[in-house]
Amino acid sequence: MEERLIFHIDVNSAFLSWEAVHRLSLDKDALDLRTIPSAVGGDLKTRHGVILAKSHPAKAYGISTGEPVVNALKKCPSLYLVPPRHSLYEECSKSLQELLYQYTPDIEPFSIDEAYLDMTGAIPFGSTPLKTAMTIADRVREELHFTVNIGISSNKLLAKMASDFEKPDKIHTLFPSEIKKKMWPLPLNELFFVGRSSARILKSLGLRTIGDIANTDPAFLKAHLGKKHGELIYANSNGIDTSPVGISPAAAKCISNSLTLSEDITDFSNARQVLLLLSETVGAKLRKENVKASCITVEMRDCDFNNQSHQETLPLPTNSTDTIYQTACKLLKESWKGSPLRLLGVRAGKIEEKSQFTQLSLFSYQEDEKREKLDKALDSIREKYGTDAVKRAALLDKKH
Repeated sequence: MEERLIFHIDVNSAFLSWEAVHRLSLDKDALDLRTIPSAVGGDLKTRHGVILAKSHPAKAYGISTGEPVVNALKKCPSLYLVPPRHSLYEECSKSLQELLYQYTPDIEPFSIDEAYLDMTGAIPFGSTPLKTAMTIADRVREELHFTVNIGISSNKLLAKMASDFEKPDKIHTLFPSEIKKKMWPLPLNELFFVGRSSARILKSLGLRTIGDIANTDPAFLKAHLGKKHGELIYANSNGIDTSPVGISPAAAKCISNSLTLSEDITDFSNARQVLLLLSETVGAKLRKENVKASCITVEMRDCDFNNQSHQETLPLPTNSTDTIYQTACKLLKESWKGSPLRLLGVRAGKIEEKSQFTQLSLFSYQEDEKREKLDKALDSIREKYGTDAVKRAALLDKKH
């Protein structure tokens, strides 16, 4: 049986890199954010939020991902701060995935900027895992204009550990035969699932490195960390992981759009206008792909970067902008507690092909027919004259 081969792809300083690439695409003479102390997160005006990504020059000031913006500005008053734009990041992530799918269909997106690839049997004839990884990294750099780290191993845990070695724009291997040399000397807090609390307990027991954990009696670890956590930490320290690359089924596909707001939204009326804009985009994309969705989700991010989402399954699948919009308004009203919003998103999930014969509600047939005709008319006008050619002012007057 062929040994598994797993790649872990990790974008270097993803949000910051993607911001830099976007700015340079608009102006080739623009300042590259990656070359100065810069970060994505919050804004200078409010000094709210946390650092989501940082440049390497910013790292030299001791700035870390996840710390409050106000703290980062104390460390580096000249820090160039960029508010996040998640719709841009989604586009960049999609471009990366499209490139990766040219090498294997077995891909598990782990986050917006990370993915596992099951490359078992997928290495081109005459090549090697290292050469293939180099080809992928080169293409990302040349075609997408940002860089990635790639970890190579026989399981997901070790591939992920390998990609976290020296950065940026590096490729590392960590096969089981390399664990003793490459992984065991590392500080124990670099092992997955060793959080602050676990690290404090392990250090109090005289353990300092991942190798110390690996060479400790598992019963001793379970006695101090609990049965499940002790077993997990011991297995991880020895590079044991049998989890498969979780390939997302087609049914899990979704169409979404989100908007990072230039100013916080604090009232429902303004929020509805944003939801309308997002619903227009999502509805148009559904109709263009000739599909319908039966689950609508509203996503929120407040000024302190707390995330929240609320969803509803519809009685019938839809691609109607009006239905998506009204459902989104209902979901927002049910879940929003009034904290200032920085980001709003609308996602249509549980996608299915549009049938030639649509199940109709006896009581809404005429209304559904009107909505479908309106959507088609607006899509046609916008396709011909641009997205701003016509607005749905009537929807904004509705009470929700």
